[in-house]
This record gives sequence, C-alpha cells and structure tokens, in this order.
Amino acid sequence: MKVVGFAGYSGSGKTTLVERLIPALKLRGLRVSVVKHAHHSFDIDHPGKDSWRHREAGAFEVVVASDQRLVLMREFEQPAELSVHHLIAELYEGVDWVLVEGFKHSDLLKIEVWRAACGKPVRYGDDDFIAAIATDSPDQLPAPTALDVLDLNDAEAVAEWLLAHADRFDYNPEVYVP
Repeated sequence: MKVVGFAGYSGSGKTTLVERLIPALKLRGLRVSVVKHAHHSFDIDHPGKDSWRHREAGAFEVVVASDQRLVLMREFEQPAELSVHHLIAELYEGVDWVLVEGFKHSDLLKIEVWRAACGKPVRYGDDDFIAAIATDSPDQLPAPTALDVLDLNDAEAVAEWLLAHADRFDYNPEVYVP
C-alpha cells in the first residue's frame, strides 16, 4: 500500500484536493482509502439513530454494516490521541493508496497544501517529510525550494505526480508499529 499525507492550515484546500484525487486514482483502477484527522468530539451518526443510541448507552464499539458499507465507532473512556499509524493499521489490507488528511506533524511523506490568500506560513522549510507543495500561487512561495511544486487546482496532475513517484510512498507497517 502507498500512503501520502496532505498537510496545510484550515482553508488551504486539503479536503477539496483529496476529494478530487479519489476519483482521479479510482479511474486508474486503484482502490483508495482516506484517513482524516478530526478535532475533539465529532459525530457521524445522529441522535435517535440506532448507532447513536447504542453509543449513548455506553457501548465501547459499535459496528454498523450493510451490503454496501461498514462503519466502526469506538468510544474512549479517557482521551486518547492515536497516531496516524494506529489508524492506518485499522484499514483494509487490499487498498492501493491511503490519502491522509491532517496529521501535519506526522512522520509520513506528505504534500503541503498552501494558498497565499490564507496568510499562513509554509511548513516545507521545517518539515523533512514534505515531498512536494500543492499551491494555487507558486510565484508567491515565501522561500525558494527544490521540491516539486504542483498545481493545487489540477487533481489529475497531482495524481500523475503521485503515480510517477509511487515507490517513495510505499508503507511498511513493521517500521511503524502502533
């Protein structure tokens, strides 16, 4: 499996880029999974639904499955900050690419997503795990770089870049034992 992260500040376009990369990779016959970092309490089910009722009743885990999808929800009794490697270990083994959104401090190779209009600093000067930069304003990058600069608005080109550099993104779970 190949694993690549997408790191950037809120509003930089990470979610939109990942959303556009999924079909671009799927059209090439690849199976794609996503790991996304969320902050604090979030919900995927809604009050009154069976999964919500089971979770509210105190279940440690709730698995909901149909003939089309499976969802696993796990409640932590104490706050637990899982590493990205814990989450990757939960994924189905038959996936070709894992797109990781967030986890900007992880030790995964990643693409920095940066927009000058956001007014936030770049990370590529301080993060050795950044493999490329996806931006809509390459002429406004604040520091020179030898990294590849990709067009944030061209998911097809980003997908082609990923496939051309696929060997760099091989994931070895034995290196990252959760």
